[in-house]
Amino acid sequence: MKSLKYLAAFTIPLSAYIGIGLGGYWSLTTPIYSFLIIPLLEITLAQDAQNLSGESRASTRINPIYDLMLYANIPIVFSLIWVVGTKISSGGLETFEYWGIAFSLGIVLGTNGINVAHELGHRQSSPERFLGKLLLIPSFYMHFYIEHNYGHHLNAATPEDPATARYNQTVYSFWFTSVTRQYTSAWRIQKQLLEKSGHSFLSIENDMFWYSLFQIAYLVVLYFLFGGFTTVFLWLCGIIGFLLLETVNYIEHYGLLRLKMPSGRYERVREVHSWNSNHLMGRIILYELTRHSDHHYKSSKKYQILDYQDSSPDMPFGYPTSMVLSLIPPLWFRIMNPRIPEEMKPA
Repeated sequence: MKSLKYLAAFTIPLSAYIGIGLGGYWSLTTPIYSFLIIPLLEITLAQDAQNLSGESRASTRINPIYDLMLYANIPIVFSLIWVVGTKISSGGLETFEYWGIAFSLGIVLGTNGINVAHELGHRQSSPERFLGKLLLIPSFYMHFYIEHNYGHHLNAATPEDPATARYNQTVYSFWFTSVTRQYTSAWRIQKQLLEKSGHSFLSIENDMFWYSLFQIAYLVVLYFLFGGFTTVFLWLCGIIGFLLLETVNYIEHYGLLRLKMPSGRYERVREVHSWNSNHLMGRIILYELTRHSDHHYKSSKKYQILDYQDSSPDMPFGYPTSMVLSLIPPLWFRIMNPRIPEEMKPA
């Protein structure tokens, strides 16, 4: 079954469970797997640009196994939080073990947490959107639902979009600008949505208030379960999780800009405004997030039927490999800057 390839997405949390369970230097298993082994596999394996068609597309779209694999990430993520909380609160670990466990959980929160939340957050059904928001809590990024759906998809590849990295902007600068601007943007969008529906800012309909409350409640629960030190540790894991997301945001639209028309408005979002990758490991590990151009064309389209667009700009490497490269700005600029269309570069 073609759906079984997406089981590979579970290898990241599996590596975390194994590494944390065995302890010692095994605690470094997930960072090594994610940032070394997966990129090596991406470079080694052939790319796959094939699209589904006809009956195959129709049957794949309605096959429930693809949805069930998304839902499975919820118990996986929260049970791993419990495992980590228990491990850290028992103490007696070496410094490198704390770092290994922090990055292990942080990577899982970013890939199997926020990334899956992104997919579910675009669904049409309320229960699926609820599950998506639930997965955002451990990374303290619930505002992402509002800003991404009502902000990013409107403003992508423009200076107005916090999640679009500018030409020659480093990923480290982007972390700061994107995190802060997305959060303030989410509050601004929330205010506009409330005004449009006839509710005041202090209304019970203000989702941003609820998101803040839920995330504070999550921290309180962690404190009573594991104590203060472990709560701070899990908070730091959440930061690693959303910085992983922001690194993905960085590479998705880096340097690509929509041009302004004579009317002063931006041209519509097209397939040329997102970086695409057909590298197999990145595709299945990230539930086809790498076919980002088609996602922006129709955001409600399920991950398993996203298409490769011939006119979309292709990355020379997969998303996981590109994330590693982005952490070395001079190398990243040397590889990516020549690939950006001249008309999109700043004058």
